[in-house]
Amino acid sequence: MKRTAPHRVAVLALSGVYPFELGIPARVFGELGGMYEVTTCGAEPGGGSVSTRQDFAVALEHGPEALSWADTVVIPPFDLAPLVETGRAPAAAAEALRRVRPDARLVSICTASFLLAALGLLDGRRAATHWHQADLMRRLFPRVEVDPEVLFVDEGRVLTSAGAASGVDACLHLVRRDHGAAAANRAARACVVPPWRDGGQAQYIERPVPETGDAGTSATREWALARLDRPLTSAGLARHARMSERTFARRFRQETGTSPGRWLTAQRVARARDLLEGTDLPVDRVAAEVGFATAASLRRHLHAAIGVSPLAYRRTFRPGPRAGSPAGTIVEA
Repeated sequence: MKRTAPHRVAVLALSGVYPFELGIPARVFGELGGMYEVTTCGAEPGGGSVSTRQDFAVALEHGPEALSWADTVVIPPFDLAPLVETGRAPAAAAEALRRVRPDARLVSICTASFLLAALGLLDGRRAATHWHQADLMRRLFPRVEVDPEVLFVDEGRVLTSAGAASGVDACLHLVRRDHGAAAANRAARACVVPPWRDGGQAQYIERPVPETGDAGTSATREWALARLDRPLTSAGLARHARMSERTFARRFRQETGTSPGRWLTAQRVARARDLLEGTDLPVDRVAAEVGFATAASLRRHLHAAIGVSPLAYRRTFRPGPRAGSPAGTIVEA
């Protein structure tokens, strides 16, 4: 059996890089053996040393030449001060990114999206960044549609993610795009993180933890997840939580960053993806198992979520994923 070449990932470390985010790609992609090959590089020829936001520097063995053969380029956050002051990308970073192949994916973590915006790569696109810097991005780059509530935005070739740990969410999303839910779940378990997080940044902006004595919605969410094949409504969830609908909806959004209805749909789509990948159930049976009334309803919601039909999704990931496409097979299925 012919072995598929690993997907090559280059992580560009710029001056003032944030160490936590710098390590995310190697940590997540590295859990999948030979599926990915991760190289960390600098913008200056020869690699050398790059400063970080902490009290140490990072020694790099590779320079910008690593970007020319990468299938995916990930940019962690770095010192934004020069970029914000001038509104332009640092010269060394801009020159380095000219080496990126036209068909390679570009991924920013946290405020590294400012670099993509400064290069015009986000013009007319929806983009994520740290919620605290969303207004600044809007002012500096008015042609970018900034979404301050989501954990990441996938625009196909360009993917932007929100603050810090959302880089984990974005990398797991790419694994799922490339290799399916089983691979993403395996990487998530190894990293001891959830395969996906409910809601978006909104849950971290205001009142992320319920006040002492407040009743939360987590028990009701667990109850609902065990009953996705049954008719579930916001009113029914509120009754289970012993709250009024209004109170339940407010608490739910505070804890998850989304509405009960949207959360239910997202959970049903996620469960459907697992069944499409892991079973041979007919599409109408999958729809029934996850609580969609008809196969047509499942098709509509799955297409809205990931842009493909159930049959196209199943062809992509059964009996095995077609790995190695730099742009991600799901988007192009």
